[in-house]
Amino acid sequence: MSETELGRFDRIKVPSAYEMVADAIEREITSGRLKPGDQIGTEADLVRQFGVNRSTVREGIRVLEQSGFVRRETGRKLFVCVPRYRNLSSRMSRAMIINEVTFRELYETAQVLEGGAVEAAVERATEDDIAALEENQLRAESVVDDPIRLADVDTEFHALVARSTRNRVLELAREPAALLFFPTSEMICRRVPQGGSRMVAAHREIIDAIKARDVERARIWMFRHVRDWKRGFERAGRDIDEPVERIFPKLSPGASFL
Repeated sequence: MSETELGRFDRIKVPSAYEMVADAIEREITSGRLKPGDQIGTEADLVRQFGVNRSTVREGIRVLEQSGFVRRETGRKLFVCVPRYRNLSSRMSRAMIINEVTFRELYETAQVLEGGAVEAAVERATEDDIAALEENQLRAESVVDDPIRLADVDTEFHALVARSTRNRVLELAREPAALLFFPTSEMICRRVPQGGSRMVAAHREIIDAIKARDVERARIWMFRHVRDWKRGFERAGRDIDEPVERIFPKLSPGASFL
C-alpha cells in the first residue's frame, strides 16, 4: 500500500465543549422550539442543564451573542432574539474576503440581485416605500458634490429598494455583497468626473419607474446603474479582477454600492 493511500483521510475535528453548547441552543432556536423573546435562563441554569463548567457556557453564549441569536437582560437572564441582518452579513462578507472573491464576481452578482430587487419593488412598493425613496433622492441631490455623504445616501437607496420587495430572503442574499461596496462609491464619486451626478440621475429614473409600475424601465435603468458602477471603477484605475481585500483595506460598517 502506497504512502498516498495510507494518508487519504483527514484528521477529525472534535468540536470544543463551548461549540457544542452553542450548537445545541442554536438548534433549538432554528427549529422553532425556542422563539424570539423566549427566556433561555441564566448561565447558572445552563451549567446545570449541560453539566459543564461556567466558562464553557459563558463562551458558548458569547458565540450566540455575536451571531445575534441571544441577548442579555437585567438579572443575568438570557433571551432568544432575531439576528440582525448586519450580524449575519458581516460574517459572510468577511468569508468572501478570505476566499479572495474579485470585483468582477461581485459585479456579476450585483447584476442579478439588484435587477431582481428592482423588479419586485415595482410590483410591491407601497406609498410609504416610495416616499422614503423620494426623501432619499432629495438628500442625494443636496450632497451630490460630497463623495462620502453621497456614498452613504446611495447605501440607503439600495437598501430601500430591497426593503420594498417585502422579501427577506432577497434582502439577506444581497447584503453580504453590498457590505463590500461602500468604498467604491466614494472613490468613483471622488475620482471620476460626473460620477456623482450620474448616480443621482440613475436613482431618479429608477424611482420614477417604480412609481409608474414600469418593470421594463426599472430593469433597464438598474442594469445601466450597475454597469456605470463597473465602468466608474475601471476609470478610477482599478482592476476588476483584483481580490477584494486588495481593493478595500478594511470592511466598511455601512457599505453598499453605486
